[in-house]
Amino acid sequence: MLLPRFCPANPARPAAMRLFRLLKIASVASRFGLDEMVLEHEPTGRLVRLANTLQFWRDLSAPRAVRLRLALEALGPIFVKFGQVLSTRRDLMPTDIADELAKLQDRVPPFESHLALAEVEKAYGRPASEVFAEFDPNPIASASIAQVHFARLKVEDGSHEVAVKILRPNMRDVIDHDLALLDTFALLLEKLWSDGKRLKPREVVAEFAKYLRDELDLMREAANASQLRRNFSESQLLIVPEIHWDWCTSTVMVMERMKGTPISQIDKLRADGIDLAKLSAAGVEIFFTQVFRDGFFHADMHPGNIFVAADGRYIALDFGIVGTLTDSDKNYLAQNFLAFFRRDYKRVAEAHIESGWAPKETRVDEFEAAIRAVCEPIFDRPLKDISFGKILLRLFQTSRRFNVEIQPQLVMLQKTLLNIEGLGRQLDPELDLWKTAKPFLERWMSEQIGWRGLMRTFKQEAPYLARALPQLPRLVHQSLAQGPRADLQPQIDRLIAAQHQQNRWLAIIALLLACIAATLYY
Repeated sequence: MLLPRFCPANPARPAAMRLFRLLKIASVASRFGLDEMVLEHEPTGRLVRLANTLQFWRDLSAPRAVRLRLALEALGPIFVKFGQVLSTRRDLMPTDIADELAKLQDRVPPFESHLALAEVEKAYGRPASEVFAEFDPNPIASASIAQVHFARLKVEDGSHEVAVKILRPNMRDVIDHDLALLDTFALLLEKLWSDGKRLKPREVVAEFAKYLRDELDLMREAANASQLRRNFSESQLLIVPEIHWDWCTSTVMVMERMKGTPISQIDKLRADGIDLAKLSAAGVEIFFTQVFRDGFFHADMHPGNIFVAADGRYIALDFGIVGTLTDSDKNYLAQNFLAFFRRDYKRVAEAHIESGWAPKETRVDEFEAAIRAVCEPIFDRPLKDISFGKILLRLFQTSRRFNVEIQPQLVMLQKTLLNIEGLGRQLDPELDLWKTAKPFLERWMSEQIGWRGLMRTFKQEAPYLARALPQLPRLVHQSLAQGPRADLQPQIDRLIAAQHQQNRWLAIIALLLACIAATLYY
């Protein structure tokens, strides 16, 4: 699946804006000493001392983790989201940085209350006091794109306790500039790096841009929440808040207020008697259910968006980024996952080739051996004993060796899977990811290709079959009566002409042979 290239909203001024944005990024990186964090890995320390000497005016007295968080906040939404992803992977970074980046999940500096009230008035055409019986001007949570206020609807609207999500003002221009800059870097990567075309960086940026643009429309987010709620309406694993559609606009969304404990507060969950091992396993099941049953999954699963209800069920929040998968992608993914969990590495290799992710000329046996060498060491181990950083590096090396192409439509899924695994590690380090996911995938595959899948497909096609079957005898008769199709007649005529010509040459050859034989005989 090829995505359109990302194009800036106003192509007349992209070059200048990209240059200014690049200078801004360099300035912020210098001010907060991000270069020092990179250069400190140089063993002699000379580069750090040189950088500090050349930039003697800056104050780097704050801890490195604080400076990193402040830099990401200053650079805007895309960089904040990057920090949110990193915050879920405590196994890949120092504790001080992980703790500080966790503040980016829901504690980004909010915009002022009067601006929030102004956005509400702009959306409804009247003050917040005329819409809500109560409205708390102090935000309860603030993230990269929006912030949330608690409120209560008026009596005539049901007097429900609600959460009001308000989009940050003037976000679109900042995001457009950063996306344009990312597209430029992706283009350079594609042109200058030998692996550029295989990694498809511009398609990845385009996919990312699509999700970010969707996140700027709260009506779309409300629709995502409504769909996810409907998908899990009968589930005992996940709670999704109800949307109050009468009060939703593109910049303001009103939904049911949810009460629970943030999933990052592990000690409080234990004190409340929540079974963390069960909770961790339920998270894995929810993920695979969203992906393979629905092809519609919450793609922003960091701890700031997940709460736990008193009864032990998950509460999902923030539905701006939702991933979707086609039936073809789901089928190949399921085959890959199931074969992986069964340690059937040959089937993993075959599925990659069949799906077009690996070249058709790839030798299955060599690809199988390479996958086995990467994956075999991680089985039979709990999450705490697995270094996914090393595994990802080795998988990247393997994909490079066999020229496996990156699938941009699956990048968001991979990001979500990393988030889920990071959360599972925090909840239950002893979680056996393989044993938890394997039964679900086996059940899903059975439903797809077994008799259940056959019956479901028959039910889906029943209306069409009911219309088509009575017409079948007439259609067969018409097909037989028509004879050769008109579009095939020229090909048939050419074949007949070629056959006639061949027959003439055979007759001439036979006559010549007969003459030669007669001459020799006489």
